[in-house]
Amino acid sequence: MKQTAERVFRHTLAAIDIPSALTRKLDRRGSLLCAAGSDIDLREFREVVGIAFGKAALAMARGLHEVLTPEFPPDEILVVPAAPSSPLRGWKTFVGGHPLPTAESFAAGRAILERLALCDEGTLIFFLISGGGSSLVEQPLDPGMTLADFQQLHSALVTCGAPIEEINVVRKHLSATKGGRLAAAAARSMKITFAISDVPEGEESALASGPTVPDPTTVDDVERIVRKYGLLAKLPESVRELIEGRAFGETPKDGDAAFARSRFEILLGERELLHAAHHCCEAEGFTCLVDTETDNWPLEKAAEHLLAQLEILKKENPRRRVAIFAGGEVSSPVTGQGIGGRNSAFVLACVPKIAGKKIAVLSAGTDGVDGNSPAAGAVADGQTLARAQAMGLDAGEYLRRSDAHGFFARIDDAIVTGPTGNNLCDLRILLAE
Repeated sequence: MKQTAERVFRHTLAAIDIPSALTRKLDRRGSLLCAAGSDIDLREFREVVGIAFGKAALAMARGLHEVLTPEFPPDEILVVPAAPSSPLRGWKTFVGGHPLPTAESFAAGRAILERLALCDEGTLIFFLISGGGSSLVEQPLDPGMTLADFQQLHSALVTCGAPIEEINVVRKHLSATKGGRLAAAAARSMKITFAISDVPEGEESALASGPTVPDPTTVDDVERIVRKYGLLAKLPESVRELIEGRAFGETPKDGDAAFARSRFEILLGERELLHAAHHCCEAEGFTCLVDTETDNWPLEKAAEHLLAQLEILKKENPRRRVAIFAGGEVSSPVTGQGIGGRNSAFVLACVPKIAGKKIAVLSAGTDGVDGNSPAAGAVADGQTLARAQAMGLDAGEYLRRSDAHGFFARIDDAIVTGPTGNNLCDLRILLAE
């Protein structure tokens, strides 16, 4: 069943075709383009600009390039987490940092803001955004904040146990490229954003920290989150002074003029991922159920809930193999100096719970990255605990020191895909015979 779970995961990734999804959303006939529910005559614009950033930016950029060229080639900026094996002609490319911003992230942020400053009412801008964009593109709102300050800020945020939505509240209010501020940087232009979403439906302002959409969060929310997770002492002095003195501006809100000519549309999200996984698993002969309740739940609570749902589904279908799918993220605070992320930690938390049972559990990131590990996640079954104990491995100790990848690498059950060029939400697969 471990092999089946991994096969379903890999087939699901293969079923997500980003360039094709974008070309379906952009129907061009001559100069007339149907995009985001609007008919647009490209001849009415002085220039077309494409700005793509995030883990799926390369595939999205290829889709846009296919639609617009050769008649309407855009002026383009591409920001990716790794250098493309084959550069995309015409796109000025930056390799930003993830999960921490780098000097190239700052350079990308400057380049984007400088390009947007040249845009006017005769400019049509396509923003192509996917997860990871928060660190790949960065520029401080306060010029006194350095790259080292931002790296310390991001490190404190991603290790404090806060869900991504709360992490991004803080990022938005300290950055010139987040919380609607890219839309505000070209307020008069026509702007169309297509997004590949790794956040729950209805929370699109959290995706890449919402650079082109109104921000519903406030300065008061920043202060609340900083207090809630005891972050103040972990922040650099420049950031502490900004927060304590409330010396940072509010983000653009709904109704701001920057959004008057702005459209936002989800290209692919959790729904499409779970649909693809469901289809792949049914082809393997499983009775399947999608569970959408566990996004942002604490790791242990999510594991208990999904395993209980799997048991119920099995009792209802005693003669069938059954499967449960879940997307989104689980909350997994870093408590040690090990290697791993929330996906391998989720599977490790399940190991003692499924010991001796005919169950397999897989959890992996669709971007191919799990925390600070080289893997996408891990897979386990009812024999995993016994195998580990025979090797002298203590599953609980590995979990306590945040070294889930170390555990699964030792027993050869880490899932390694390399960067996938995608970034939908995490995928959890639970199978039972």
